Amino acid sequence: MTDTFEKIDYSKTLYLPQTEFPMRAGLPEKEPVTVARWQKMDLYKRLRESAAGREKYVLHDGPPYANGNIHIGHALNKILKDVITRSFQMRGFDSNYVPGWDCHGLPIEWKIEEKYRAAGKNKDEVEINEFRKECREFAAGWIKVQGEEFQRLGVVGDFDNPYTTMNFHAEARIAGELLKFAMSGQLYRGSKPVMWSVVERTALAEAEVEYQDYESDTIWVKFPVASGSEALAGAHVVIWTTTPWTIPGNRAVSYSPRIAYGLYEVTAAENDFGPQPGEKLIFAAALADESAAKAKVTLNLIRSLSGEELGMLVLSHPFKGLGGGYGFAVPMIAGDHVTDDAGTGFVHTAPGHGREDFEAWMDAGVELRNRGIDTAIPFTVDDGGFFTKDAPGFGPDREGGAARVIDDHGKKGDANKAVIDELIKRGALFARGRLKHSYPHSWRSKKPIIFRNTPQWFVYMDKQLGDGTTLRSRALQAIDDTRFVPAAGQTRLRAMIEDRPDWVLSRQRAWGVPIAIFADADGNVLKDEAVNARIVEAFEKEGADAWFAEGARERFLGSRANEAWKQVMDILDVWFDSGSTHAFTLEDRPDLKWPADVYLEGSDQHRGWFHSSLLESCGTRGRAPYKAVVTHGFTMDEEGRKMSKSLGNTVVPQDVLKQSGADILRLWVMTTDYWEDQRLGKNVLQTNIDAYRKLRNTIRWMLGTLAHDDGEEVALAEMPELERLMLHRLSELDALVRKGYDDFEFKRITRALIDFMVVELSAFYFDIRKDVLYCDAPSSTRRKAAVHVVRELFNCLVKWLAPMLPFTTEEAWLERNPEAVSVHLEQFPEVPAGWHDEALAEKWRKIRQVRSVVTGALELERAKKTIGSSLEAVPVVYMSDAVLEEALSGIDLAEISITSDLVISHEDLTGDSFMLREVPGVAVVVEKAEDRGLVKCARSWRYTSDVGSDAAFADVSARDAAALHELKSLGRL
Repeated sequence: MTDTFEKIDYSKTLYLPQTEFPMRAGLPEKEPVTVARWQKMDLYKRLRESAAGREKYVLHDGPPYANGNIHIGHALNKILKDVITRSFQMRGFDSNYVPGWDCHGLPIEWKIEEKYRAAGKNKDEVEINEFRKECREFAAGWIKVQGEEFQRLGVVGDFDNPYTTMNFHAEARIAGELLKFAMSGQLYRGSKPVMWSVVERTALAEAEVEYQDYESDTIWVKFPVASGSEALAGAHVVIWTTTPWTIPGNRAVSYSPRIAYGLYEVTAAENDFGPQPGEKLIFAAALADESAAKAKVTLNLIRSLSGEELGMLVLSHPFKGLGGGYGFAVPMIAGDHVTDDAGTGFVHTAPGHGREDFEAWMDAGVELRNRGIDTAIPFTVDDGGFFTKDAPGFGPDREGGAARVIDDHGKKGDANKAVIDELIKRGALFARGRLKHSYPHSWRSKKPIIFRNTPQWFVYMDKQLGDGTTLRSRALQAIDDTRFVPAAGQTRLRAMIEDRPDWVLSRQRAWGVPIAIFADADGNVLKDEAVNARIVEAFEKEGADAWFAEGARERFLGSRANEAWKQVMDILDVWFDSGSTHAFTLEDRPDLKWPADVYLEGSDQHRGWFHSSLLESCGTRGRAPYKAVVTHGFTMDEEGRKMSKSLGNTVVPQDVLKQSGADILRLWVMTTDYWEDQRLGKNVLQTNIDAYRKLRNTIRWMLGTLAHDDGEEVALAEMPELERLMLHRLSELDALVRKGYDDFEFKRITRALIDFMVVELSAFYFDIRKDVLYCDAPSSTRRKAAVHVVRELFNCLVKWLAPMLPFTTEEAWLERNPEAVSVHLEQFPEVPAGWHDEALAEKWRKIRQVRSVVTGALELERAKKTIGSSLEAVPVVYMSDAVLEEALSGIDLAEISITSDLVISHEDLTGDSFMLREVPGVAVVVEKAEDRGLVKCARSWRYTSDVGSDAAFADVSARDAAALHELKSLGRL
């Protein structure tokens, strides 16, 4: 009989893993095939059908601009959104994702203008709706491209029916939202200094400005005292400014009653053009010496001055008489914005060129008019950055033409030089210098901007709205009612709302939704519901182009066309467009809901989309359009530097997809602290590739093992402790995963799952159970229990990972369940409460402490080459810790340590032993199995004392012989 089985290939009698799931992922080739499959089967539609009737969970998509291929920031953003929507979908919600695009505004308009310039065409010679048509077609082309790129990342959403701000219905609703502000009296026309881009020829909002280092000319200017104090006759108040070109717009000098000032006399001077001995000058006491050093003069304090005395002064403009102008009085006014931190303690106040200057001027308006001072604000600079007739000597009357602040390319013009030269000529310049500082630039053109007084349309922030609230107070309350992740976002947005000026809505461009109102010469808005209805109806049918069509004024005004109403031709700020998306998307789509559960964007959107959406919704509905706001940082290179083409350190998502695959990029997103700025580069990607490989191999091993799964279940009470321990760990992970998805803490989930799969499964549980799974008989309860647990592990882990790694989990799920449609149509597993067993877990923490000493000793012997496999060893474990020894009760420590045998000893130690400082009371001496008379089993490779006990299989252990008999009886041998 023995001879019959001598030639058996025992490897064929083992339940070795069998799977078609490859070790090499091949993601760049496989993922596009999966995307095509999802599109063909209409996975999005199936998701909606499967979720019909469930509670909705809505992440509202912040719209990117449709003007180019996606970059790494887009990839980060869309992956985060996809993970959120998928995770809620798989937890019992109808989590519908509707992508959107921002289509209006300068980014697209500029592209068309560039095309015109290249063809030698003039935009102004093209009919406006023809130009708008080209903008619309340009945006539509990029929507298609970006939509495909987003789907290649694994994003699933309603890409066949996205929302776009240029959709006719959207344009009608945007106009309708504006009309709500108009009808409620929140919209007004005002003349204020606004941030103005000379390059782009339009007003800008706070959200459209970024700050960059910029070198400015700085000047100290003397303003002669004209009246108000005989004692100060002949003295000069000295101001300091970084914008010399604003001096023609000066109308006052601001001081602070809280600052100590003094009257000083120049006693010595070493300069070419500045003050000379005998001149009397007024400075803040804290800044006099610093100012004197700039002009290379010596000052002597004559006496201190009070705020009351300063407030009585009227000054003369240093350009008095130039070009027949500047003859007006320049009053001293108190200002809260004045400090003695830098400069002179006085602020040159040009109300047409700065927000604080404007506010100080307006606050003093009544008092100034009572003193007979004209409070009109001049328009000294036009839309091209040229001085106007309100700047005599520098405007059109200047020899050689008007001086210019900034040219069409964003370069400094000749305005500063012209002003400084004139100040020197008049002896009004105290000192000059240069300063490198942070200065506002357009975030589109990247060129410096100016503050310029110009008529624009605004929304009041502080006007009473009839219910005891203002737009500002409503917004601040809404911020308090909103959940922010991270929490610091709440403080940031609150600070912006608290300090922001009125919302400037108008833009002097062509591509966008118009400010579709009629106003009279004084800026009063026509409030006529019938007119409004005609406007909205036309936009719904024809789009906003209807506003610019021939005869539009008469069409919309109807019977009122003979009245003196002027059609406003300014374009709406695109932030108002995107801030209104909640209205025409969340409210108007039955598959969504208002308000959204969450908005997620980059941290810059505290001043952008989060901000404008908040103001628009609070102004029209009294609350925020979102319940929660989640923000992410920006992606830097591996050294923490900002990515830029000039540095050559950009990571292009399309390249990552081609080289590694979307799931690698998604894993990177999931393992970052995305709330902060993240780093990405070759080394970071390789780290994620390595982690993915380990994760994939764990999934592959489970699939291979489950190839032998007959679906039989083992009752929890009948399972060995090790299996029950793994189920307990699943119960712990279930709570962690669900909370992590709720808290948007994806790194916590990913770290926990990867550690579990690599450390607790591959290097512990699977390693231990390979012998049972491969070698035990088909009827073995141990084996059945282990297969049952591997089945549960696979189901839980693949589903939990599905929102994060949709391609890999789909491949694994279909390999395991060929008849299935998609893992993404599944729900997260319901983990039985009975799996949780903290007492068992505590016991196994002690067991693993003892095991760690054993495995440490084995590693040491391996390093010495005393043994090869751990199965060649029989550790002798010397126990002096009763608590740890009690934990070993009922446990086969040899099996847990993956050794052929193991001896527990209470004898005193003799000779060398292995110990771990953190596990006192346990010492190990490793002996060789052969030295103890054990023989190696030819099937399992374990060393036992019963090899050959079954004559039918003389070279295997009794356990393996029994398994072989059973396999033979089943016809498998």
